Amino acid sequence: MTRVEVWTDINCPFCYLGKARFEAALAEFDHRDDVTVVHRSFELDPTLAPGTSRPVIPAIAQKYGITVEQAAANERGIGAQAAAMGLPYQTSGRDSGNSFDMHRLLHYALDQGKQEAMLDALYAGNFAEPEPVFGDTERLVTLAARAGLDENSVRAVLADPDAYADAVRRDEAEAAALGATGVPFFVFDDKYAVSGAQPPETFTQALTTAWNDRPGPQLLADGDTCGPDGCAVEPAAAD
Repeated sequence: MTRVEVWTDINCPFCYLGKARFEAALAEFDHRDDVTVVHRSFELDPTLAPGTSRPVIPAIAQKYGITVEQAAANERGIGAQAAAMGLPYQTSGRDSGNSFDMHRLLHYALDQGKQEAMLDALYAGNFAEPEPVFGDTERLVTLAARAGLDENSVRAVLADPDAYADAVRRDEAEAAALGATGVPFFVFDDKYAVSGAQPPETFTQALTTAWNDRPGPQLLADGDTCGPDGCAVEPAAAD
């Protein structure tokens, strides 16, 4: 069994792309049924106040000291990369903001066995749909329900600022300890790391390397054996 931990933030378009590229590699991996994927929390801007919602393009321009036109062009470029992966992408009109509640919901969803669906719903809501996702509790409830979570339970989690907060902080502390300064950040079996939305081929190489470096003896040859149900012996040919 290989374990892949992925640190991401819903604000991050490259996390959206990276998930699709990793999944493309995983779908072609011979041992995909023996790979466990766990999603971890990383806030790109934890200083933003809870409930913050702001237009993406002006925020990008301000953060990187570029013009609004350049920021819009960057968004169109990311949209083209998304289209190459078959992903819908809103290149204008999106918002960004504090993602802490989203990360808390992802940990709640993990407990419910629906973390993957919750993450997909959040990505779709943020990158593929025109409605804002930040600073709107009911929008988060709607997305969580789409992932198969109970609406009343989701509202209860969102109403309690301490619910799953420690789990989010632990993830962020672990990311810092690993030296992750950006996302997406993939860790394979606590040994190998891949940073960024790499091509599927890079993820295939990482999966293969981690699989071949699993603990314990590696099977080099396979032959006749005896087990609890008896011995696998080919019937002797008739004279």
